[in-house]
Amino acid sequence: MSEQTHQHSYSQNKDALLKRLNRIEGQVKGIQKMIEGDRYCIDVVQQLTAVSSAISEVSLAVLQSHIEGCVSNAIKADHSEHHIEELMAAIRKAIKR
Repeated sequence: MSEQTHQHSYSQNKDALLKRLNRIEGQVKGIQKMIEGDRYCIDVVQQLTAVSSAISEVSLAVLQSHIEGCVSNAIKADHSEHHIEELMAAIRKAIKR
């Protein structure tokens, strides 16, 4: 993972992203309780699918912010090659899920 010292593009949406992640955390804790309580397998799988979908939405939101901010700025400054390669690698990982 690359660590940058500048303000990240997703910073504008930080509160919304954290709210989504807190909701996901609650869902995961609920799934743990379902498993501890020996709940029906299909109910557990349904909740796992919901969490997976929610995580994908957060990932897409961060990628969109990256494109609109970091990649867009790099293209304007004619430093796009590295950012485009990095973006494509992130998209490949997201698609493989």
